[in-house]
Amino acid sequence: MSASDGASQQRGKFRQDMETILDKASKMSSDELMFSYEGFLYPSLVCSKETIEALKSFEAREDDLLNVTYPKCGTNWVIQILREMVYSLNNKESLIDQAIIELIKPDILQNLKNIPSPRVLSTHFYYDAIPNSFLEKKVKMLVVFRNPKDAAVSYFHFYNNNPVLPNYSSWDVFFQHFISGKVFWGSYFDHAVVWNKHIDDENVLLLTFEEMKEDLPLQLKKISDFYGLALTDEQIQLVASKTTFTSMKDKSKTTHGKLSEAFFRKGEIGDWKSLFTEAQSKEVDAKFEQYLGGTKLGEKLKYKKYCTF
Repeated sequence: MSASDGASQQRGKFRQDMETILDKASKMSSDELMFSYEGFLYPSLVCSKETIEALKSFEAREDDLLNVTYPKCGTNWVIQILREMVYSLNNKESLIDQAIIELIKPDILQNLKNIPSPRVLSTHFYYDAIPNSFLEKKVKMLVVFRNPKDAAVSYFHFYNNNPVLPNYSSWDVFFQHFISGKVFWGSYFDHAVVWNKHIDDENVLLLTFEEMKEDLPLQLKKISDFYGLALTDEQIQLVASKTTFTSMKDKSKTTHGKLSEAFFRKGEIGDWKSLFTEAQSKEVDAKFEQYLGGTKLGEKLKYKKYCTF
């Protein structure tokens, strides 16, 4: 079997597994769709305590390509970018159907040791929750953040468009949960504060969703150089053409099946203005100033440019 056939077969299995999960989700209550572990909420149908425990002994490799994001800050976009980069160099597709490590079943986690390098992996974990072997081996981590207002609105729609997650009766209810960190993977702001402390680490490259939207080829060059992939300008342009939002959305029925609409909605900057009230906007402004005012990450997010009416 060729690598291409193997990747296609993996995608087929992934979609089939998701069909089974979606059927289960339709019969479960909102409370049943989540569980709490070590102070964080997780989606029960795609994550488990067993997986999180198994990850504590997961063996990373020095050449793993690890992406870190808070939910709805460009996770699937960056995963696809890294996969296209690896494909450009090796002409081989990734055989890892689910890149987010905390969503991989424990038995499949064991099988990752058989996947050839470089492996494209991703996580929503805080820095301190990342498996120790990644930190001990100083695995290079591409960390991507998005302005908190767009992240919140995208997360709200993701909850309501994804049957695996609980639905929210209104934006106002979700907003209160988001601002207080009572959503899956916890508080955006706590997440941001921790990663700001590591923004200058030699094995961390921190980019923003917004700067990637502004000039994707430029940021792809930074990513390529950071991981030592040495892509040519032609290869970078090809990766850029394959990872625009439109290109990925067009292929989403194949890659994500029935969940395509949940994962690929708008991909825009400024959509927060469609839902935020002035009072909610000011509440996030105050939170941002409290947690990120005067920080390097705060500066990179260009808050005044992207988060004012």
